Amino acid sequence: MTHTLDDAHLAVPPGTGCRLGSHRVVEPKGALPQAAWKLDNTPRAYANEILCAVETLNVDSASFRQISDACGADCAAIAAQILATVCERGKQHNPVTGSGGMFVGRVLEIGPALAAREDVAVGDRIASLVSLTLTPLCLDAIERVDLVTGQVGVRGTAILFETGIYARLPDDLPVDVALAVLDVAGAPAQVRRLAGRGQTVCVIGADGKSGILACAQARERVGPAGVVVGIVPNAETAGAKLLQDHGYVDHLIVADARDALAIVAAFPAALPRLADVVVNCVNVAGTELASILCCKDGGTVYFFSMATSFTAAALGAEGVGKDVTMIVGNGYAKGHADIALQTLRDHPALRDYFVARYGARDARETLP
Repeated sequence: MTHTLDDAHLAVPPGTGCRLGSHRVVEPKGALPQAAWKLDNTPRAYANEILCAVETLNVDSASFRQISDACGADCAAIAAQILATVCERGKQHNPVTGSGGMFVGRVLEIGPALAAREDVAVGDRIASLVSLTLTPLCLDAIERVDLVTGQVGVRGTAILFETGIYARLPDDLPVDVALAVLDVAGAPAQVRRLAGRGQTVCVIGADGKSGILACAQARERVGPAGVVVGIVPNAETAGAKLLQDHGYVDHLIVADARDALAIVAAFPAALPRLADVVVNCVNVAGTELASILCCKDGGTVYFFSMATSFTAAALGAEGVGKDVTMIVGNGYAKGHADIALQTLRDHPALRDYFVARYGARDARETLP
């Protein structure tokens, strides 16, 4: 029997919302929250919702870069843009990149239909593991913007639906570090699935937070007989040096991944055997073809980047005659939060890097 998402499946008792969140959709009617233009962000929990006080937004890398570029890296202008988006749409859904991010907050209320849950309680500090593009969000103020990390300190509320996923924040890591890691938890979890012993894995955008975690997982999975190659635009960044100094990559290609020919020219020295698995972790558009050209026929390209054009990927692969499996960068995989956090725990050098980069705040973040 074929099951469809019809009115019968979405029927709910009075006071209870649709478990998928369709009751919060203002425009257009009939859409689900992620695809909707506007959500009802009223800070009141239905019987099967969780209401949270939001402390920090971790805007995804592609979205934050686009906003920052458009605002000339001015913190006040970035804050104003985010406030305007949330006011207009009832969620942080970047209309240019189509992406959002995630939040950290404290549970204020758990609807009675979810009261039996044992993994969360009122007062718990949690990180959402669903995108801000589908999360009803109401902001009272933005208090800080960190240009380095893309984290935004706020006062406001958010709603998690019945199907929403979240994680209690760990006690052994600073909150902002845990948030940074959980924001990209899908990358190391998926690499753990895709990479195997003796394989060659190529990570594009290897020096970003998702790229570093992906390289660490790839190093574990391929073993001593395997090869991990990173592609970065600058070998002098702290992330690139970390990868080289601690052996997370065997070779580092320094090139702009938007320049597919430059990547191809670097192959003979660093990637003589095309990769079994390519992981795209960049935060800019136009890197689809380079990713495909790094992959062998029959290999897998995992586009974790939210800047990916899947039209460009599909037509690009066709145009260069590449028979590769291309995977959409699903930010969710079973156990992904635990895998990402454990990756940090298992690698002291990674932990130190993330704590230094994401765990310390300074005056540059605070808005006047």
